[in-house]
Amino acid sequence: MSSGQPSDSEEPLREEESDEDRCSSRPSSPQAGRGGAGTQSSRRLEAAADGGTGSGGRGSSAFQLEAAAGRGTGSGVRRGPFVDPARDHYRTMTRLYSSMSPATDSVNLSTQTHGAVFNLEYSPDGSVLTVACEQTEVLLFDPVSSRHIKTLVEAHEDCVNNIRFLDNRLFATCSDDTTIALWDLRKLNSKVCSLHGHASWVKNIEYDTHTRLLVTSGFDGNVITWDTNRFTEDGCPHKKFFHTRYLMRMRLTPDCSKMLISTSSGYLLILHDLDLTQSLEVGSYRILRARRAPLSTGSSAGSRSGGSCHTIDSKTHPHREGLSPRNSLEVLTPEIPGERDRGNCITSLQLHPKGWATLLRCSSNMDDQEWTCVYEFQEGAPPRPPVSPRCSLRLTHYIEEANVGRGYIKELCFSPDGRLICSPYGYGVRLLAFDEHCAELSDCMPVRMALLREIRSIYSHSDVVLTSKFSPTHCQFASGCLSGRLALYQPHF
Repeated sequence: MSSGQPSDSEEPLREEESDEDRCSSRPSSPQAGRGGAGTQSSRRLEAAADGGTGSGGRGSSAFQLEAAAGRGTGSGVRRGPFVDPARDHYRTMTRLYSSMSPATDSVNLSTQTHGAVFNLEYSPDGSVLTVACEQTEVLLFDPVSSRHIKTLVEAHEDCVNNIRFLDNRLFATCSDDTTIALWDLRKLNSKVCSLHGHASWVKNIEYDTHTRLLVTSGFDGNVITWDTNRFTEDGCPHKKFFHTRYLMRMRLTPDCSKMLISTSSGYLLILHDLDLTQSLEVGSYRILRARRAPLSTGSSAGSRSGGSCHTIDSKTHPHREGLSPRNSLEVLTPEIPGERDRGNCITSLQLHPKGWATLLRCSSNMDDQEWTCVYEFQEGAPPRPPVSPRCSLRLTHYIEEANVGRGYIKELCFSPDGRLICSPYGYGVRLLAFDEHCAELSDCMPVRMALLREIRSIYSHSDVVLTSKFSPTHCQFASGCLSGRLALYQPHF
């Protein structure tokens, strides 16, 4: 999966706090990767799946993330002379995540037939963890007990790249065999159906819960929508929604109002006011005129620009004038630290769970530098001097990554509340935050771009970590590496 990337470079169209509140950012001592035999449970998947959302009470090691983080905290919280009730929750969360360690019964299978771990996905209720593997397999685990539940031996005919749950039972997988498969946790002996429509490797899957449209993208440059309201054993109706060259990743914002597309040529495409029911043919953008906005270094506007902005010329395209507001296209060149004079490839793309920001993993074209960057969305921001066309994204936080495992894509992720980032880092993972208190992004927004803070580093693998994922319901996360080992992490007291 990860070594196959398009290679060309072309334009496609910030309360004071006491010292005791501060968490230790000292990384933990590296731990050697373990290679013992794993257990193959005879337990039926139905028993695990039918347990429903009651998995939160199934073990003393399972902590509800919402209880740790606090409820009802939003971007509108203002910390004045009164004590914010959520402050103690911030402290609790920081202490919890600072104590994260690999579970003593962390998953470690004896067989290596599944190959590298390319992607991880929890079910919405946190009761099942699915693993997309290099050698055609999909693995299923109980993340609380670390029990291996089921292996879908021939889920696909080639690498399995991505998994997406549509609800607590139905999930989709995509593969280098150009197909997408739908599965039901209650009946895993066979696929619900296979979807055909891509002409090359299918790399990621999104799902619009409003329209019940499945959205996929691949290295053929196509974004395709699938109407799951009408699927049968033979598939479901689909249509090509968008096409662009050098497509790497595609994501939808949590409210499905925007689609972001990253490319190997360093461009980031944003479709605003998204309407997936309209098909955007390539020809409809033949009059798009992208122009580069110069960076104003040294000025406040320049420091907030976030990079070069390619906008649609309003004289030739009506979308920015509000005449046709749906699916208006914006093309950006995100600013990358240390990469001002060189091109870059946006290999991983994630969205903040509240839709406030986007998270990118970028590498230089020479593959000798790697960065994790956070960009806030600028909607609702106060107007700035018209030095250049306004861009929707601004670089707020960044950190340089270990340049290990060149050629492989490392999939990073946000925690469910958006306060933490889990990032693959060599043979381990790093937990990163916007400040040392694990505060909300909206409470620690810097005037200029700032470094992400390292909360903890954990080295538990014997090979390069390729992917990581937070549980949506428990204080737990998982990581998978190139040699096929899966590690689960939880607080250690």
